Amino acid sequence: MDLKRAAVVVVDMQNAFCTKGGMFDLLGILNEAGVKRVIEVNKKLLVGARASGMKIIYLRMGWSAPNFTNASGRDSPNMWKNSGRGLIRQFPQWKDKLLVTDSWGWQIIEELKPQPGDMLVNKNRYSGFVNTDLDAILRTHNIKYLVLTGVATNVCVESTIRDAFSHEYWPILITDGCESDPMPATQAATVHNVTFYFGWVATADDFLKAI
Repeated sequence: MDLKRAAVVVVDMQNAFCTKGGMFDLLGILNEAGVKRVIEVNKKLLVGARASGMKIIYLRMGWSAPNFTNASGRDSPNMWKNSGRGLIRQFPQWKDKLLVTDSWGWQIIEELKPQPGDMLVNKNRYSGFVNTDLDAILRTHNIKYLVLTGVATNVCVESTIRDAFSHEYWPILITDGCESDPMPATQAATVHNVTFYFGWVATADDFLKAI
């Protein structure tokens, strides 16, 4: 792997997904121990990646207030299957804890906040490639290799990996840098899918030793 053409893509490490009082906590699916572990792994990974000269790209899920025009309308399946969109509709009083643009829930967690020189891509679908300029950014910087971490492994991380593969990028999943939903089988399923079909897998320690 050419480190000059590589980037770490940190997926949706936002208060809504990772912090007590955020959306996942309100839904009863926040794995505090798992998220804490992932945060520590990502801290170490990002230090090593930055030291090696790799680019760092953050993906951030959210919908524009006040009308949520980028969140989709009633004719879109996203309106009905995306839990965050549903909570905004059902509990508007919680909007600061969810994924509303410029809210607390939308912000990247303090422990992993972007540093000068990092890039941030806002998205409104599970995949970082849909309705965003991620592909244009990667091509502008001549990036070919994507090292992915974040939440949730089986939803936004895997969706982004699948699209990365189809866009001719080389995806590498950092298995201990991701956290899935409360069902352990979903994490295992994504690791299996990436291993055999969509890319490569490594632990953070093995990846850092390699670079």
